[in-house]
Amino acid sequence: MATPRPPPPSLMLPLPPPPLLLLLLLLASLGPVSGLEKIAYTPVITKLPMEGKITLSTFTLDQPLGQFNSSAVDDLDDIWLVVAYSNATDNFSNPVKPDEEYNLSELSKKQYYMTMRATRDLYPGGNNSSFLHVLRVGQEANCTSKSCNGYLPGPGPYRVKFLVMNERGPVAETDWSDDIALREAKDPGDPNPTRRSTFMIVIVTILSVLFALLLGALTGVLIQACFSSSGSTDISSPRDSGRVRNYVTHHMYSLSVTESN
Repeated sequence: MATPRPPPPSLMLPLPPPPLLLLLLLLASLGPVSGLEKIAYTPVITKLPMEGKITLSTFTLDQPLGQFNSSAVDDLDDIWLVVAYSNATDNFSNPVKPDEEYNLSELSKKQYYMTMRATRDLYPGGNNSSFLHVLRVGQEANCTSKSCNGYLPGPGPYRVKFLVMNERGPVAETDWSDDIALREAKDPGDPNPTRRSTFMIVIVTILSVLFALLLGALTGVLIQACFSSSGSTDISSPRDSGRVRNYVTHHMYSLSVTESN
């Protein structure tokens, strides 16, 4: 009787990994992923005692000294100042690539632009009192380059933040500033000019009344002086001035009597 042959060994096929495991393997193959670092700094209008902090087309910020010393920021990373209309910051998306167009000419279209590119060695820590550590936004008259810092086209309001980028995209960013509104030129033909304060109106009225009273009193004194002078002075008539009295001196009279004797 033939011995039964054992069944062939079953083939053990590996089970497909679950989707979550595939995702983890993919992330591991890409290496560690670092998100956009948030820098706890808010740009502000400079508090230094200087004129022209805010003008018709510019505003002046304090430099972010010592704010980019994080390990996520490299010495060669670009630090941009993002200038945006304040109503566009709520839904603002950072540019993905550093070569995107974000100059001043794109402000009306994209509602923001980027300017004043720098590196962190230009914003060292500490504060040397011999230097004026400020950034004047809108300073350049002739704006032609990509990162031009040209005149701001309107009163705003604007908000600004600093954005760190490398060749792969954004690396770190600061908080947005508060609203910054530029000064507006006043129309010389405005029918409603700025009214004087109530205090100034009262002062001018009182001074006008006092001047009128003083002028009236001075006029009265002059008139009275003229009338008083005319009543106390005798004015001789032509007849009185031409009358001559006959006068014989005593000496002459005595001489005539002696001769008659």
